[in-house]
Amino acid sequence: MSGLHIPLAGPDGIRTDHAENLLAPNPSEMTLEGTNTWVIGTHEVVVVDPGPDDEAHLQRVVRHLGQRRVTQILLTHGHHDHSGGAKRFAELVGAPVRALDPEHRLGGEGLTGGDVIEVGGLELRVYATPGHSFDSLCFWLPADLAMLTGDTVLGRGTTVIAPDGNLADYLRTLDLLRATAEELGAETLLPGHGPALADPLHALDGYIAHRRERLDQIRAARASGAQTPREIVEIVYADVDRALWFAAEMSVRAQLDYLDRL
Repeated sequence: MSGLHIPLAGPDGIRTDHAENLLAPNPSEMTLEGTNTWVIGTHEVVVVDPGPDDEAHLQRVVRHLGQRRVTQILLTHGHHDHSGGAKRFAELVGAPVRALDPEHRLGGEGLTGGDVIEVGGLELRVYATPGHSFDSLCFWLPADLAMLTGDTVLGRGTTVIAPDGNLADYLRTLDLLRATAEELGAETLLPGHGPALADPLHALDGYIAHRRERLDQIRAARASGAQTPREIVEIVYADVDRALWFAAEMSVRAQLDYLDRL
C-alpha cells in the first residue's frame, strides 16, 4: 500500500552501480507501475521487497539472478504488495527473510534501526522510519549514496498513512530522512514504487511541505463545519479522482488523530 496516484506503464531498469530493480506486475492506483523489487550486490546479493505472491514475477527474479547467490531477503515493511511473495521467494533461493515485524521473518533475525548488513563487500545500513506503517524501514547504500525508501518516499506523488501507521511518527521520519540525506550526501532515493529520485533534499522538502499544507487544509475544513473524514475529503481532496477517496479517508483519519492529540 502506498499513496494516491494514477498508474502508468513503466519498464524495469532503474539502476545504480550496485542496485537494480525488477518491476512486479501489480500496477494500480495505489502501487503506481508496480512494486520495485530491488537486487543489491554483484556475485552475492540481497533482495529487498520480493513483491506480491506472484509466481511469474518471483521466477523471473530468480532467472535474472542467474548464478548470483541471495544471502538475505529484506522487507521495507510488511504490506502485501512488498512482502506477499517473500515466503515463496525464500523457498526458491534458500535465503532467510528479515523484517522488523516478527510476523514477517522467515528463518532470519529481526531488523531494526542501526543494523548493518554486509553483502559481497557492500554495506546496507538500516534506518527505522515508522509512519506509513509501524514497521517501515529504509536502507542506506553508501557505495551508491542511495537510500532505499520503500513506501516512506515514493517516486511520484505522496504516501498514504496506512491504518497501521501514524502521522506523528511519519513527520518525525521525514525530518530524520531529510537531515540524514543532507549529512550523508545522498544523491538518489530508490523507492518501493515509481522512478528513482535524483534530488533527495528537494523530494523530502516537498514531502514535508505537503504534509504541512494538508494539515492546514484540514484545520480549515473543520473550521468551515466539516466533521467526518468523508466530509473533509470532499473538501480537501475535491480535485482527486473519487475512486481514490477511500485512500484519502485513511490519510484524513491519521491527520485528525494527529491534530486531536496536539
